[in-house]
Amino acid sequence: MNAPIRPAVRVLTFGCRLNIVESEAMKRAAEAAGARDLVIVNTCAVTAEATRQARQAIRRARRERPEAEIVVTGCAAAVERERFSAMPEVTRLLDNARTTRADAFLPQSAAPRALEAREDVEDTAWPFLDGFDGRTRAFLQVQNGCDHRCTFCVIPYGRGPSRSAPLARVVDEARRLVAAGAPEIVLTGVDLTSYGGDLPGRPPLGALVRAILRHVPDLPRLRLSSIDAIECDATLIAAFAEEERLMPHLHLSLQSGDDLILKRMKRRHTRAQAIELCARLRELRPDIVFGADLIAGFPTESEAAFAQTLALVEECGLTHLHVFPYSPRPGTPAARMPQVAGDAARDRAARLRAAGAAALARHLDAQIGRRLVVLTERGGTGRAADFTPVATPDAPAGRFFEATATGHDGARLTIAAA
Repeated sequence: MNAPIRPAVRVLTFGCRLNIVESEAMKRAAEAAGARDLVIVNTCAVTAEATRQARQAIRRARRERPEAEIVVTGCAAAVERERFSAMPEVTRLLDNARTTRADAFLPQSAAPRALEAREDVEDTAWPFLDGFDGRTRAFLQVQNGCDHRCTFCVIPYGRGPSRSAPLARVVDEARRLVAAGAPEIVLTGVDLTSYGGDLPGRPPLGALVRAILRHVPDLPRLRLSSIDAIECDATLIAAFAEEERLMPHLHLSLQSGDDLILKRMKRRHTRAQAIELCARLRELRPDIVFGADLIAGFPTESEAAFAQTLALVEECGLTHLHVFPYSPRPGTPAARMPQVAGDAARDRAARLRAAGAAALARHLDAQIGRRLVVLTERGGTGRAADFTPVATPDAPAGRFFEATATGHDGARLTIAAA
């Protein structure tokens, strides 16, 4: 039998939508450099589990491709450099600042596991791309880094301070993506709602959204990735009320529903502010749907504090939950706080996930009989405007069509086509 054909450059991606953007840019840069038999591992440092999975994938990649060069980059590689460089499977580490440069992927004569010289993480080369292989949506990075220091988070140490792509360049890139056939653009960043704070005139995220929709009239759908609830500016709120092409879906970085835990996390919003934002947006855009990131078992979290987070699912009307049992990250203030027992954190995470599944089921029930505009994706799934998943068997990816929701399986709507 013939051996399977392996791509010259393979990228293994962990973590957020921003990593998807950067991984695509890395792959193209490496191919432009003529790389052969190269595996790039783009790591994530959000949780200890994400780091564990990346290390596991590196070992597997070496077993599968013993002669390949394995280059490791991303947030986990930045904040745990010694740990990753000590892995015998790793050829070298690459700093985030260099990952979009073709010369970073030229064959290396340095000794195995040699660390690349660090460069200024503020010298951002924005990975603007004209499309994404095999993906319906185009992800457009408009911001990087973070100026906040949440006590559980190591991302600022790997990404550096917040910086924004110039507004005019973002609009130009959106035009290019639409011209290349993108039916939907998702704006991404580490701290998306801090967009513009470092630019002349300090244009907020809402101004960027308005500019894209005004100057790219052929863009069918514009969507936002995760945002910080406290930084949702007035222009952005108004855009949800007035711009039909801005999709009625927001994923909120809430993390907890208890004010004392939020304070110990060094979050900048309160429970009441999260509930107020959701209520205000729902009043302006009744069809809006909310998702949220939530941490279970943060240090010092009591059962009563957890109950506040559990109740927030109902009080904010959350539908799509990303739940993380807390895991200590070395060097962060939270790692030095009194820890919740691991089994208690996992139990609370399971209860939050169950609440999320019930909320999603109620949302799906409410969609039955409604007329939807669905954008198809790979794998027999599509998305309604509010990000509700829809089963689309046998439908080619990247197409819009209208359909009536007829039922669901607990995770996706089923439809009757027009």
